[in-house]
Amino acid sequence: MKKPPVPVRRRPTPVRRADIAPPAAPPRRAPGTRSVLNAVLDHGPVARSTVARLTGLSPASVTGLSARLLARGLIRESPETTGPRGLGRPHVPVDIDTSRHLVAGAHIAVTNSTLSLMDLRGRIVAEDRRPHQGAPDPRQVLDSLAGRLPRLMSAHAQGRSVLALGVATGHRVDPDAGVIVLHPQLGWRNVAVRDHLAAATGLPVQVDSHARALARAEQLFGEASTRGSAVLLFVGAVVDAAFTTAGEMHLGPRHGTGSIAHLPVGGESSLESEVSEPAMVRLAAEQGLTVPSFPALLERALAGEPRALELFRRRARLVGRAVALLLDMFDPEVVVIVEPGTGLLPHCLADLRTAVAEHSLVCDDPEQAVVASSFTGSVLSTAGAAVALGALYADPLAPWPRIDAPADSSPGPRVNSESCIVDRA
Repeated sequence: MKKPPVPVRRRPTPVRRADIAPPAAPPRRAPGTRSVLNAVLDHGPVARSTVARLTGLSPASVTGLSARLLARGLIRESPETTGPRGLGRPHVPVDIDTSRHLVAGAHIAVTNSTLSLMDLRGRIVAEDRRPHQGAPDPRQVLDSLAGRLPRLMSAHAQGRSVLALGVATGHRVDPDAGVIVLHPQLGWRNVAVRDHLAAATGLPVQVDSHARALARAEQLFGEASTRGSAVLLFVGAVVDAAFTTAGEMHLGPRHGTGSIAHLPVGGESSLESEVSEPAMVRLAAEQGLTVPSFPALLERALAGEPRALELFRRRARLVGRAVALLLDMFDPEVVVIVEPGTGLLPHCLADLRTAVAEHSLVCDDPEQAVVASSFTGSVLSTAGAAVALGALYADPLAPWPRIDAPADSSPGPRVNSESCIVDRA
């Protein structure tokens, strides 16, 4: 199984009480246990007294909440430390415990599905990507994911329990009902993903759009400026977006927020018709550069093929015009671009920012306002798992069966053997 790429992301920042100043990035505004857990995620290993100052909670409250997180196996105590030159009372820092629990993720794309395991610091432990077999029938795709999960766990969990399964895909998703409302390219409408996978695996299942999932991943593990107001623009086989304000995702009453594929980019063309992965393959063929798939086109660009490189630079300029419109509409602190060219190819991010500068009326510093995804190279494996991990960090004391059950009685995922379909690449 191919080892997943290791993304470059923000590292935890150890702090001392004397170093604490008004934060440059927006603080995590969360009550109680959630606030403590997120402070440990940001700064662990960190003393409880420092957590109290970071969160504004009383030391007694932090001590009590930390005890509950320790009991659940979400944080652990690190070796005692003292101040400089051994001065001061020793303290026992706490850190995120990555040794006991994982979450699973599934991303359902137009041509394939990706299953992954992620630890509690957002690091991908393993991934397994398989093409759809024929037309992507909902039941077959979901049963295949359920059948593949125990095999992935057996090979890579190393004794850690899987707390939940997160599922991400494009277009309109109702996270409260756990339903894919509409995915035109898959031909899916009102697919009850949560109920189907929960029955097949025995795990708690959360479902959301991949754009919102990746925006949440940025808030937790990536670009800190997304904790205020942000737009995340996803450019793949599907083109859509997520919008956050005051750190919270905007869903919309019809689950259609972020449906920006139809944005005009000149003439009769829409954004998706010019920059999506199928569009890129079509444009390459029109220029005499015939490739079997978008990944093959990306490989040609990475190898320096001039026509392929120019197609990605053109894509970046068109995306930049759309980003300028989004910046002018929402005036977010930052726009995150999830598109491989901006993260992997020379000049693409600079071309995109130049287009923003030319077309935006409000953005005076594209270098700060427009950034590439923190998860380039592991976007699909991150998205699904981030749905589950986002739910855990939002409410760490909620009922999580793999935490609440006795250690020797927690069953593994239940999979109906008749549903256990293994795709062959």
